[in-house]
Amino acid sequence: MGFLEYAPAPESRSILQLKDSYGLFINGEFVEGRGGAFDTISPADESRIASLAIGSDEDVDAAVAAARQAHTKVWSKMSGRDRGKYLFRIARLVQERARELAVAESLDNGKPIRESRDVDVPLVAAWFFYYAGWADKLDHAGVGANPQSLGVAGQVIPWNFPLLMLAWKVAPALAAGNTVVLKPAETTSLTALIFAEILQQADLPAGVVNIVTGAGATGASLVRHPDINKVAFTGSTGVGRDIAKAVAGTGKSLTLELGGKAANIVFDDAPIDQAVEGIVNGIFFNQGHVCCAGSRLLVQESIHDEVIDRLKARLSTLRLGDPLDKNTDIGAINSASQLARIRELSDIGEAEGAERWTADCEIPEQGFWFAPTIFTGVETSHRIAREEVFGPVLSVLTFRTPDEAVAKANNTPYGLSAGIWSDKGSRILAVADRLRAGVVWANTFNRFDPSSPFGGYKESGYGREGGKQGLAAYLKGASA
Repeated sequence: MGFLEYAPAPESRSILQLKDSYGLFINGEFVEGRGGAFDTISPADESRIASLAIGSDEDVDAAVAAARQAHTKVWSKMSGRDRGKYLFRIARLVQERARELAVAESLDNGKPIRESRDVDVPLVAAWFFYYAGWADKLDHAGVGANPQSLGVAGQVIPWNFPLLMLAWKVAPALAAGNTVVLKPAETTSLTALIFAEILQQADLPAGVVNIVTGAGATGASLVRHPDINKVAFTGSTGVGRDIAKAVAGTGKSLTLELGGKAANIVFDDAPIDQAVEGIVNGIFFNQGHVCCAGSRLLVQESIHDEVIDRLKARLSTLRLGDPLDKNTDIGAINSASQLARIRELSDIGEAEGAERWTADCEIPEQGFWFAPTIFTGVETSHRIAREEVFGPVLSVLTFRTPDEAVAKANNTPYGLSAGIWSDKGSRILAVADRLRAGVVWANTFNRFDPSSPFGGYKESGYGREGGKQGLAAYLKGASA
């Protein structure tokens, strides 16, 4: 055994007390779905985890009706201070059950337990704590004195950060006095259903949060429901476009957080070792299943070879494998269909003339896996430089001047995030000011805080989540 070989360190699944099947969570109780059922599987080995219900149109009707009644009779009439107490209670219960939630998230999603444990779940608790503090301070949210809740929020979340995206949506909605019907992603509904158990533990009034599982048809039924006042969606740009069309003219409020093709810009005066870690975190964190992933590396020409050599050396040390192993850096791709898309776009990248390099790692026989991959010699016209791969694939482009870096960074239909690496604060500020991106990180990447708004421009959507801006999205002025 070599000096730096690691012995497996698997997290035990024994903390998880999973049921064989889960129903829908409507009006404070688990009920059977009327649309049938499906199995949720572990992407690491394709084994069955549990059976989940498919919400029908009738189920969505029941969930919306429960949310409407809870809003009218209980939640909107409750003082902000008392609503905040429930949010604080939820946050503490998330912390108490953190290990269980982390194991469930890695099992169902495929992400490394280290990320679920150290990033996802702590941020979930932080989001609820943050908005608990806002619940009795709505006058300061920026929408005028005595703002009012919108009513019932229909929320549809993606599979890449299942529990964190739930927190981003549910916490501000509840703090503002709204009630919720949530539709989690089909492949990753498990932690949302465990969260429903947490709501029962917290004695949250029945109907305030309802969770309806299922596929796209269930989400479409929720979005189009006539008694929804607000739609919040995180996911692909194509589905976001369809939702915008469906909501147009209905009077429903809408926020969309969609795809991205972020530029991570490395100047020749950047701290190279730190930048390499930031590049790795930017694109290989969560297997690249990140809307704001730094999937386009723009590196100044004079340091291109050095950065790529160091990057390849660093990628060669990453460990791909069992998501429940605490030593794992790269987990499983979430689904067979996502793996097929990553493979397709990677093959297109090679066909277009980019040079492909893949880290040498052993791919497990079962499950959905893709080794970390870098493309060099990429042109701005290449599809891998323009389309969202949503996987562990990095496209590398070069630039000579800051003007060229800005032009290439903005040459995308997306505008969600960007990163800048430089020793000069003045250069960072000057470049950041010209980037058409909702979030710009300086000498770091993929850092999130509940007090900081997050969202994009162009095809990356509109509206903001986090901060008081995320709260204002669930409020209306007293005269509205």
